[in-house]
Amino acid sequence: MENGVTSGKEQPKPNTRRQRIITLLKLGVTLGGLYLVISKFDPALIVQAVTEADLRWMAVGFVLIAASLVVRSWRWQVILKGSGATISFPRLVELYFVGTFFNAFLPSGFGGDFVRAAEAAQNIPATVAVSSVVIDRLSGLMALFIMALAILPFRPPDFPPTLLWLIIVISVTGLLTGLIFVDGRIATWVIDRLPQKVQDIGGGILPQTVEAVDRCTWRALGTALLISMLFNLMQVGWWYTTGLALSLTVPLSHYVLVVPLMSLALLFPSVGGLGVRETLAPALFGNIVPPEQAVALTLLVFGLERLASLLGGPVYIYATLRDAKARQGQKPYNKFSASLLNGRRLRFRWGKCDFQHPILQLAARRFTLGEHSR
Repeated sequence: MENGVTSGKEQPKPNTRRQRIITLLKLGVTLGGLYLVISKFDPALIVQAVTEADLRWMAVGFVLIAASLVVRSWRWQVILKGSGATISFPRLVELYFVGTFFNAFLPSGFGGDFVRAAEAAQNIPATVAVSSVVIDRLSGLMALFIMALAILPFRPPDFPPTLLWLIIVISVTGLLTGLIFVDGRIATWVIDRLPQKVQDIGGGILPQTVEAVDRCTWRALGTALLISMLFNLMQVGWWYTTGLALSLTVPLSHYVLVVPLMSLALLFPSVGGLGVRETLAPALFGNIVPPEQAVALTLLVFGLERLASLLGGPVYIYATLRDAKARQGQKPYNKFSASLLNGRRLRFRWGKCDFQHPILQLAARRFTLGEHSR
């Protein structure tokens, strides 16, 4: 085993029961959240708000989401260069579109990140691929927290005190956690004091990833943070334009405050945050818009993001056909790629945890199209 991935011959029997439980948990949270919303508020008003949305403003939001993928690809390129690795910008744009495409099907908001890391590991060391994706996500969240804290002094007079302190606690905690992780000295100090069994999880993937993160320069991290600011403004923009599609009179500054909390919904076990964001929305927008319209807003944003992610479908098909020819007779870049993309099943081992999904297995298949039959 290398880099936390088992080879095809060494793979033990998959723990399908654990995976079923995790999947059922995510579906349960999503369905439970939606049930609470429907039982508490008038579903007819929610449907009416969604069906009466202005498609012109929705189209603007769609364009912003698609353009943000290019901006995030630029951020990823900066991080990779700061780590001493290079992948062409068109290839990174392609990977981002493919990653978001898989996000539309996986019951998580981070499944596409796994696909991106696996694909990038075909060209660069696996630890660099994983660490770059982690930093890419982390810089986006840190920028959101900074923006939320910066806008707090300009909050409306009737802004809920409970929500105010929730934003402060989450933002400050998130920023401190991010700084500890990107500062290799602190992270290494913490890992060195962990039990050896913890350090050995996944074949030592944790210390290897921290070491790869430490190689990323502070200049690259700072640039990535600035690019994340641009991306997050675009994210706030498509929430704002979706609100305009519903004729909501919500100040732009309010979106800057609540979008970070909506983004954190992806961390909960659910289907892309669905059900979690709908449960939070009435409280976050309660003083400004009716709860049914707040729920309609989150549903439209969810649908818009999923619709934009489908742009990765044609990109995925094109890349599959192109790589089928380019990889004729070629061996994968490293053992990480060889075992991860073995054409039989995709299995990532993190200690005793195994992550499997049919869609991820489909992604693995395209890397074996050009290999000789076994």
